[in-house]
Amino acid sequence: MEGDSLAFNGGSPSSRLNLNSEISKAHAKQLEDSHDQLLQSNLETGSYSKLYSFKHVANGFAVHTTPSQAEKLKYAPRVKLVERDRGAKLMSTYTPRFLELPEGVWTQEGGQRNAGEGIVIGFVDSGINPAHLSFAYNPLSPFTSNISHFSGACETGPLFPATSCNGKIVSAKFFSAGALAIATLNSSVDFLSPFDADGHGSHVASVAAGNAGVPVVVNGFYYGKASGMAPRARIAVYKAVYPTVGTLADVVSAIDEAIRDGVDVLALSVGPDEPPLGRVTFLSMFDVFMLYARRAGVFVVQAAGNRGPDPSSVVSYSPWAVGVASSGTDRIYPSSIVLGNGARLEGVGLSGPTFGYRLLQHRLVLAKDAINPIGSFPRTPPYVEECQFPQALDPRLVIGSIVICTFSEGFYNRTSTLNAIINTARALGFMGFVLVANPAYGDFIAEPVPFAVSGILVPNVTNSQVILQYYEQQTFKDERGFPTRLAARASIGEGRAASFTGQAPIVSRFSSRGPDFVDRDRKPADVLKPDILAPGHQIWGAWSPISALEPSLVGQSFALLSGTSMATPHIAGIAALIKQYNPSWTPSMIASAISTTATKYDKNGELIMAEGSDIGSQYPSTPFDFGAGFVSPSHAMDPGLVLSSGYEDYISFLCSLHDTNPSTIRSVTGELCNKPLDHPANLNLPSVTISALNGSQIVRRVFMNVESKPETYSSSVLPPNGTTVDISPPSFTIAPQGTQELDIQFNVTQAMDQFTYGEIVLTGSLNHIVRIPLSVFPVSI
Repeated sequence: MEGDSLAFNGGSPSSRLNLNSEISKAHAKQLEDSHDQLLQSNLETGSYSKLYSFKHVANGFAVHTTPSQAEKLKYAPRVKLVERDRGAKLMSTYTPRFLELPEGVWTQEGGQRNAGEGIVIGFVDSGINPAHLSFAYNPLSPFTSNISHFSGACETGPLFPATSCNGKIVSAKFFSAGALAIATLNSSVDFLSPFDADGHGSHVASVAAGNAGVPVVVNGFYYGKASGMAPRARIAVYKAVYPTVGTLADVVSAIDEAIRDGVDVLALSVGPDEPPLGRVTFLSMFDVFMLYARRAGVFVVQAAGNRGPDPSSVVSYSPWAVGVASSGTDRIYPSSIVLGNGARLEGVGLSGPTFGYRLLQHRLVLAKDAINPIGSFPRTPPYVEECQFPQALDPRLVIGSIVICTFSEGFYNRTSTLNAIINTARALGFMGFVLVANPAYGDFIAEPVPFAVSGILVPNVTNSQVILQYYEQQTFKDERGFPTRLAARASIGEGRAASFTGQAPIVSRFSSRGPDFVDRDRKPADVLKPDILAPGHQIWGAWSPISALEPSLVGQSFALLSGTSMATPHIAGIAALIKQYNPSWTPSMIASAISTTATKYDKNGELIMAEGSDIGSQYPSTPFDFGAGFVSPSHAMDPGLVLSSGYEDYISFLCSLHDTNPSTIRSVTGELCNKPLDHPANLNLPSVTISALNGSQIVRRVFMNVESKPETYSSSVLPPNGTTVDISPPSFTIAPQGTQELDIQFNVTQAMDQFTYGEIVLTGSLNHIVRIPLSVFPVSI
């Protein structure tokens, strides 16, 4: 709606806004009254229910009504924007050492006992499990920092008493009006409190800011110790997603409240899973609220999405939020099965070995050969091949045996589950199980999941055929095809011991890819997305024992998960460390430091690879896979130069977009297009993306020296194919806190049919190296 919110009343943000002052209270009441009056005067009585009044960083409201009534609101006086709720989705450790935090950044900040002190990270997610050790308060190591800039509150409710806010958790709130308006919540899991019945929110919070040195124990096995990126940072919880449903109304209300409370960093491993209807991606309600958060001085980090490896699959669009892609680390959990003929085959599975491993082998039986002859059940693959139902198997044949289950149509259609196999194995007393690939469906993707029984996944058809051929050779059947003698034997090895080998990082197959786009037609944008690459594959984190959506993890306090949801809190925690070390830095300066110091090489010095569509396939990655590259926390603390953008710059960027009417910008943001950029690519980002380069174009970047000494930089360029790139000046000396403009001229030498990539490298006399990735589509000479 028209009119300033509390934070920007008078035109400028105030991070020290006193919301309890009489002036603020009066303005808040005035805004809420205006929302009520508008609804009453434009909608029919009884046709709507107001869910929220947004007053802190945006002036607006969420309302549950019919499509026809919503259409009326579009044309009501003072209404600038109406958007349909698209729903919200969760974007679903060893990583501190893989990122060299203990030896690097933590040491600079006084060790793990001080890393993140004084910084508050807000998490808009599924809540938190306050009883978890990752979030416990240690009276022997009290917090010493002043967080007077933050003012939250502790809302209580089921499983969340007031003592949950213990000093580590400094605030906890929940938002449910949107969920209650569109769904009937399940009181056994959809708790109206900040408690996390899912586990996702607890996992994300522990990766960013969980206590250091917490033992990871699952099914009685000790996997090591987990630590968050910033283990001394404080946690502010904003629960907005429930096991039954998540709504955008609840999410943006949570963002509004987080900014009001004064968080330093906002982690969003949740958000819309599709672009908005009828407007550019940058102007969706979700993105506008993130813009307001950035305006208020909050570093916003967002999951890039899990729809990879398709191009233009990112759901992080805007330059004011850091979109995070996912990679693996060099830690794997190998497992193996040894057949009676001595053949040893590799597989996946976090489980202990079968009894007497290395000394004893056990009967191997194919599920199809162990069908219960007296059972009354459908003869469909989930029953006869996939081990989903205990009643389908003959207890006499499977007890004490290793049972071969087959990946068939149930798994392919995602109706069958590993949890059902485990339940069947426990009910019938399997010694273990093997899930083998089916040639009819090809290889499948196997992730290590903690099994309560011995088990192994063999996702490769070739290895699966070896197992099945051995089994058939050792199995004797009568003329009807029923087995008369089962002579095949096997044993399953230890699958819980980590191995630290192999190539890393590699961009995860599921991680959403660029290029960024401006609308539902996927028209490319002049913004690099994703922004950065961080670990997000097979990440240990805190969990909720209720585990409402993951039956296999019920009762567990830790989970091993994959997703850009897991990569996002790594960057949130690292941003907290940078903010602690450089308290005066703005969000864009922190984002720049993370970007320009990232690496495009893996631990072996080779170009980072990316997983492709075909299982097991890889290709050399590009900025549309990993953004600026893999995050390097120690280098980000000391970047040499940074590039900075402010709220006015983002408005100028929006005003420079082709096919976007200035009146639309004004209606959404309330700002006039007085100073549009010459071209969207001129936004002062730590990258350059030009979606359509015709002939020649000059792009400008402005650098600031954040060091205490002057430094001389020289430039080198790797031009994208089909272009030449000239930099002016090619070298420069910059004083402490000084700025330097660089003009970057692109010339097309050959038209191409796709984006091509390069980079600018600025090498400083004090050993600082600043990388600027280039992504250009040369259209015509």
